[in-house]
Amino acid sequence: MIQLAVKDVEKSFSVYQILNGVSFEVQDDERIGLIGKNGTGKTTLLKMIMGIEHQDKGDIFIKKGAKLGYVEQIPYFENQISVKDVLKMAFLNLQNLSDKMRQLEEEMVHINGEELERKLKKYGEISEQFESQGGYEIEENLNKVCSGLRFSQDFLSKPFMSLSGGEKTTVLLGKVLLEQPDILLLDEPTNHLDMHAMEWLESYLNSYKGAVLMISHDRYFLDQVATKIVELERGKATTFYGNYSYYTEEKERLLLAEFEAYEDQQKKIKAMEKAIKRLRIWAAQGDNEDLFKKAACMQKRLDRMEKLEKPVLEGAQMALKFNETERSGKDVLRLCKVEKAFPDKMLFKELDFKVNYRERIAIIGDNGCGKSTLIKMILGEEKEDAGEIHLGTRLKIAYLPQQVHFPNEELTVLETFKESVVMTETKARQTLAKFLFYGEEVFKKVKGLSGGEKSRLMLCKLIQEDINLLILDEPTNHLDIDSRENLEEALQNFKGTLLFISHDRYFINKVAERVSEVSDYQITNYTGNYDYYKEKVVEKNARLKQEQSKLEIIETVSKKVRNSTLGGVSTSKLKQLEESIQKAEEKFQKLSEEMIQSGNDYERYIKLEVEKGVVEKQLDDLMEKWLAIQETIESGR
Repeated sequence: MIQLAVKDVEKSFSVYQILNGVSFEVQDDERIGLIGKNGTGKTTLLKMIMGIEHQDKGDIFIKKGAKLGYVEQIPYFENQISVKDVLKMAFLNLQNLSDKMRQLEEEMVHINGEELERKLKKYGEISEQFESQGGYEIEENLNKVCSGLRFSQDFLSKPFMSLSGGEKTTVLLGKVLLEQPDILLLDEPTNHLDMHAMEWLESYLNSYKGAVLMISHDRYFLDQVATKIVELERGKATTFYGNYSYYTEEKERLLLAEFEAYEDQQKKIKAMEKAIKRLRIWAAQGDNEDLFKKAACMQKRLDRMEKLEKPVLEGAQMALKFNETERSGKDVLRLCKVEKAFPDKMLFKELDFKVNYRERIAIIGDNGCGKSTLIKMILGEEKEDAGEIHLGTRLKIAYLPQQVHFPNEELTVLETFKESVVMTETKARQTLAKFLFYGEEVFKKVKGLSGGEKSRLMLCKLIQEDINLLILDEPTNHLDIDSRENLEEALQNFKGTLLFISHDRYFINKVAERVSEVSDYQITNYTGNYDYYKEKVVEKNARLKQEQSKLEIIETVSKKVRNSTLGGVSTSKLKQLEESIQKAEEKFQKLSEEMIQSGNDYERYIKLEVEKGVVEKQLDDLMEKWLAIQETIESGR
């Protein structure tokens, strides 16, 4: 059943038309990814669906009685309102029903007869409504969302207005999820989430009982969640029935088919034009009226032909190409026993970390684990509490921060670019145009740029420098999909060393050759991309779970060994076995502990696992022998 239909919607701002006849439908249980370049009208479309903006033409149909949910601009709350209070606003309707039920309960104590029956009937109706809307699962749902989005008890008690912009947006996302609307509208829902929270959100949306329409530039997220893709391009909407990977394959196929059809038509048009010209020449030479008529008839057919537009195979893209420079030394970076803590939190303890020339390393980890602090220590912006940080020789470092700021944001784009680059204004404008700053846009003040525009401007400045170590903090934030793909291609061709923080799993898969996870004050290295990292983490967690189960079995049997009295029967063989079991158990436990502590050395972890396997086999054999003797003793009693 259709929950939402957009039909021939048009929208303009001043003389610029962003939507021109957009149409698509949202069915029950569909999860639709709304994609397109920045500025194509995605957020405007969501606001029109919510009634915040109004379309110039066309219609938006919403199923009667359907409840919509949308994270809009951050509202203002009184300072005493906590994060938990904001989340509980999702249950205002249920709270009203609960209050009515309580009021009826109090009234029914003092009445009887027909009036009591009337109140009981009303109470039953409200109670049924309360139960059907999940009134008895409020705490369960609240705990589920708080756990998934990683809201700690301390965080829940904080005043909402004291949070950062990203934290506020994440809390409002949690509130909308708790409201469980029939149509859930999400605008970049994975922004500000760490990877664990992203994975939880993917799982949550995949089991969501309602329709979901989500704007996202997160291609990995769209692959995991979307059942349909709607692309906004040049004012139109095109629907693709699959996830993001399906969309890329299908769009390429359609573009090639359109281009072939366009070329075929062009050949036909040229042939017809040639034939018309020839007929007219022959008609003039022979003064043949029939040939003139045939030429005119063919010209009419040509004029009536619906001409195909030439498909745009590639839109405007950033021209990213880093300058070649001299290579650095083999050892680019080394951290030895580094420690760092803030008054309320320990980040690193005896941290060892090494980066070699031309490595491409993605640094990942939960929000607040110290990733950005690590980068700042490497750059010398933060001082380590203990240990040493050694930078290699002949390093030429460039850094793109997560939030880009320029020293003087009153300057124009052109002035900011020319601050550090010596070139003519014409050449500077040509260079800026390659980064999508066209015409009068170069005279915009930097303070008026969006986050994505600032990132593009900073990248434009960086690639003019000689770089052999590039450090990036969340480089794909604020970039649309085309810009992300362009950046990926440039980084794949970059000849130096790359160290970057990212939550963009698709980007990590494309660029990284090593994943370094920050957790428990240390860094664990995985020699591969994000998919390799996930595979190894799943394997490791399965092994640890298996080891825990094995330890519990060993402990149970060991207790039997220690508690056995043997009814006064004791042999040297049995005592010898008991001593051997105890030693093997101690060694097994020791190896298990060493494996847990070896998280930052995957090769050592594998060696310990092999050694523990040998001990485990010895322990199994010893236990079998001990049990056999024990059974013999028991049967002889």
